[in-house]
Amino acid sequence: MDPRQALDGKAAAIMTVLCLIWGLQQVVLKMAAPDVTPLMLIALRSGAAALLVWALMRWRGERIDLALWRPGLVVGTLFGCEFVLVGEGLRFTSASHMVVLLYTAPIFVALGLHWKLPAERLSRVQWAGIGLAFVGIVVTFAGRGGAAVDAGLGRVLWGDLLALLAGAAWGATTVAVRLSRLAQAPATLTLLYQLVGGFAVLIGAAGLLGQWHFKPTPVAWWSLFFQAVVVSFFSYLTWFWLLKRYLASRLGVFSFLTPLFGMLFGVWLLGEPLEASFVAGTVLVLAGVAVVSAHGWLRQRWQSSTPAR
Repeated sequence: MDPRQALDGKAAAIMTVLCLIWGLQQVVLKMAAPDVTPLMLIALRSGAAALLVWALMRWRGERIDLALWRPGLVVGTLFGCEFVLVGEGLRFTSASHMVVLLYTAPIFVALGLHWKLPAERLSRVQWAGIGLAFVGIVVTFAGRGGAAVDAGLGRVLWGDLLALLAGAAWGATTVAVRLSRLAQAPATLTLLYQLVGGFAVLIGAAGLLGQWHFKPTPVAWWSLFFQAVVVSFFSYLTWFWLLKRYLASRLGVFSFLTPLFGMLFGVWLLGEPLEASFVAGTVLVLAGVAVVSAHGWLRQRWQSSTPAR
């Protein structure tokens, strides 16, 4: 029997806070951009968070298993690539578009596991969900106008594409963890490999792309604290803690709040335009992701609520 339990009030409250944090992180990257480039900020947060995770492991007496360096190298590289795409994408597109397109990751996870694991084959309903999300992505891209035209439509669409590719990289990272021995490793070790690998990739990319800018203003330092301590350390470890105690399908459904919070924060704090096509595309994307991710749970609920004949 699975020792993990369904969501209770405590888990729901924690997930709401996590979704708020995750929805805000892209907005904070965008807000701090005049003082520190997004790529540089993400690189620094990864390095700082890696040190915090390492210190936590030392305090707990946990061992760093170097025998897992091969899968660690893979997930670290993928993690770094994801945030290179995020950092570059935020130079061209809005934070609200970034967070919505980034959270297409569950679609790519489902496709990757369908290809690799017979037990994870997609049902017809889930394929329909993927189709729905794809239509939403098309609507989101095709409906760009107004402010996007003023900013350079090609540049803005390029930013949207980078955001979508970041979602694919995130999905690939999840699949790589699931298919490797890291799936049985402690959460701190998996996170440490991702953060160290991500830091190496990101700092290298910042140098190659000339994205070194860091002006030590209060905004820059507070942004770094939020990204390193609150996002990369606290929220990720809390998420792993929840995954060990609660059913992943229930938590995954709850995480769909993140793009909504991200969109609202982008409009509220950054004054980003809220196009009708973007809202429609967001609804379709989230509906498609929900169908793919929550299908097993919904089927189970339906079967348990249907009286036996």
